[in-house]
Amino acid sequence: MAELTRDDDTIRHPGAPARTRLRAVVFDLDGVLVDSFGVMREAFATAYREVVGAGEPPFEEYTQHLGRYFPDIMSMMGLPLEMEGPFVRESYRLAHRVRLFDGVTAMLRDLHDSGIRFAVATGKSGPRARSLLAGLGVRHLFDHVIGSDEVANAKPAPDIVLRAVDLLGVTRQEAVMVGDAVTDLASARAAGVTAIAAVWGEGDPAQLVAAGPDVVVASPAELRDWCRAARA
Repeated sequence: MAELTRDDDTIRHPGAPARTRLRAVVFDLDGVLVDSFGVMREAFATAYREVVGAGEPPFEEYTQHLGRYFPDIMSMMGLPLEMEGPFVRESYRLAHRVRLFDGVTAMLRDLHDSGIRFAVATGKSGPRARSLLAGLGVRHLFDHVIGSDEVANAKPAPDIVLRAVDLLGVTRQEAVMVGDAVTDLASARAAGVTAIAAVWGEGDPAQLVAAGPDVVVASPAELRDWCRAARA
């Protein structure tokens, strides 16, 4: 990964928009902060069998649309919107199996202590995201947690990132968006915010790199170090 360089008070990263001193980070949730892939697979399979019936649940196709709002994915896949009810029910029931990725808690605490503010902008509904983070004991670290049901247009539209930046009280040049899906990067780019690809989850790193993120980080510790440099 290319090194940061300095130009007066502006920090630049090759390929990234010029920005002022970093003040805020907007995170996607699944695949970045939490490892929920197994729960997601089980919830999807249960919802598919309850609503559609027999046959193999097309979970691999579903994963190609991660980052989007669940009803939008159902429409894109031609599946019944009625799948949302059992999917959400099972996601709540199995939430105790979701874990924070190794290093995430330390990364959040270190950056929080340095004065950086956080928001979550997720494809989940807001209530479900807030419930999950509360159960994991880290909800208090985030100033705002925004779900796709709380904006007019979900990712890849810029609405949810712009909403997060507005609530955090920073400019787009003072914020970055961290995601693990092409949809996240597209949303960040449309919002005019530096797009950081996190490649420690279940996503395809090659696909993310091909989407042209401004920055690629391979671990929460690497993201922490990058943010510290951008904050300095």
